[in-house]
Amino acid sequence: MATMLTDEPKVVAEQAARQTILSILLALSFTHFLNDMLQSLIPAMYPVLKDSLKLNFTQVGLITFTFQMSASVLQPLVGLYTDKKPKAFSLAVGMSFTLIGLVSLSMSHNFYMVLVSVALVGIGSAVFHPEASRLAYMASGGKHGMAQSLFQVGGNAGSSLGPLLAAMIIVPFGQFNVIWFTLAALVAIIVMINIGKWYQNNTHLIKPKQVKLIAENNLSNSQVLFSLGILLVLIFSKYFYMASMTSYYTFYLIDRFHISVQSAQVYLFIFLFAVAAGTFIGGPVGDKIGRKYVIWISILGVAPFSLLLPHVNLFWTAVMSVFIGVILSSAFSAILVYAQELVPGKVGMIAGLFFGLAFGMAGVGSALLGKLADNTSIAYVYDVCAYLPLIGILTGLLPNLEKHKK
Repeated sequence: MATMLTDEPKVVAEQAARQTILSILLALSFTHFLNDMLQSLIPAMYPVLKDSLKLNFTQVGLITFTFQMSASVLQPLVGLYTDKKPKAFSLAVGMSFTLIGLVSLSMSHNFYMVLVSVALVGIGSAVFHPEASRLAYMASGGKHGMAQSLFQVGGNAGSSLGPLLAAMIIVPFGQFNVIWFTLAALVAIIVMINIGKWYQNNTHLIKPKQVKLIAENNLSNSQVLFSLGILLVLIFSKYFYMASMTSYYTFYLIDRFHISVQSAQVYLFIFLFAVAAGTFIGGPVGDKIGRKYVIWISILGVAPFSLLLPHVNLFWTAVMSVFIGVILSSAFSAILVYAQELVPGKVGMIAGLFFGLAFGMAGVGSALLGKLADNTSIAYVYDVCAYLPLIGILTGLLPNLEKHKK
């Protein structure tokens, strides 16, 4: 009887802890939803900005380059710093930069003001992603793929909703109406402050989980570095192709099928919604069958659909985009957790490195593809990018971490 009385409080405490951790994961996913919804307004506004500011495709690419590079360069540094000195309220600070960037974007009347505005939004992203991803990893209870997928699906759902909201609010009523989206940024800041309070009061529950991950595999330093190199090449393949879809898909649809801007935004929403669905699938499947297999399928498996995309009609273009979005997006959670298991104890730095590279590749890709579109045609861009997923064959060189754990 005494044992039962002693054990019961422990059971209650463990249940409460699990509920608290789930609530943090959901809160992180929700803030990721708001964060990426706000960021996705930038490419969704390209047709509006291109017409109102008389921009060419090269300038459109430079806007994406500025936004993505301001995010990518800082992310590994933020992750490395917060691994050593966690900052409980860094998420709210990052969203404050995004808030300022949105206000500035709503009032930007020349190309250079737009660049400054999107750079501020990029800085907000750089602060948000590494720390939020690290919290998701630590609050996972060992189900790292599931936690990262839950975190990622919030961001992808937000990214898919952004263009739809832009089509409803910004395209018909003008650029200044971006200001209404600052309300979402304020909501995100409030939720992030509450996450920060939880984290500040519960670091003792989180740190031991990170320590347990150290030295779980028997790979040599050269094997780890080689594997990280392969993963970075796969990130290049994935996000260079994604840049063609997120930045230029609407222009491609308008140019080839002569549909309206608002209709093109709806097709972009369909693609980005498929991306959100694929992200949610990839993590849990990776927990069950191994992350290498998910990476293999999700990148190389896109190739048949990307090769077909430039040669089909509007209906089948939409269908191909759904397959591409679902399959390709399932890779990132698996790649990120695989890398974190390669280098345990550096969760924030690895998250920052891979998020940063993802943003960087998207930015560089958008700039180069914009220049290519100006020199050739938007259709030619998709002919070239169709071959990028074939790089996924390099996944076969990755070790199976499940076989290398002690």
